[in-house]
Amino acid sequence: MLKAGQAAPMFVLPDADMESVDIAEFQGKNNVILFFYPRDDTPACTLEATDFSDHEDEFSRHGCVVMGISRDDCIKHAEFRDKHGISVRLLSDEDGAACEKYGVWQAKEVDGVKKHGIVRSTFVIDKQGVLRLALYGVNAKGHALEVLRAVKELNR
Repeated sequence: MLKAGQAAPMFVLPDADMESVDIAEFQGKNNVILFFYPRDDTPACTLEATDFSDHEDEFSRHGCVVMGISRDDCIKHAEFRDKHGISVRLLSDEDGAACEKYGVWQAKEVDGVKKHGIVRSTFVIDKQGVLRLALYGVNAKGHALEVLRAVKELNR
């Protein structure tokens, strides 16, 4: 698992419109907030994505770009975005490479069955590409506001 102070792992992933997003392009320009979530169109994931979207303007005022990442494909992301009015970019990590780099692909036990999945996690990366915050196992409810408060503190 990653910790604050480490260099953020770099990646290039397609968004819901199948346009490539290279996280390195934001260095020197914006802080980046990445939230990893298990699956499109599930109750908690929908809550989290819509909350980040609802506060996107505030994040932008603090120099932040917000992006959500799951292993769903670009088409599912587009359907999810359009169905729920999500405005933050959704990136598709179908092969799980970014999930592995960020340590969010972990073994979980669900109803007595062990399997791997994405642990809901959020990372705040500063303009120099350094992790300022690494939060694993977060609760979707109210999380976007917690991250916004943390960003405000970091900017002081």
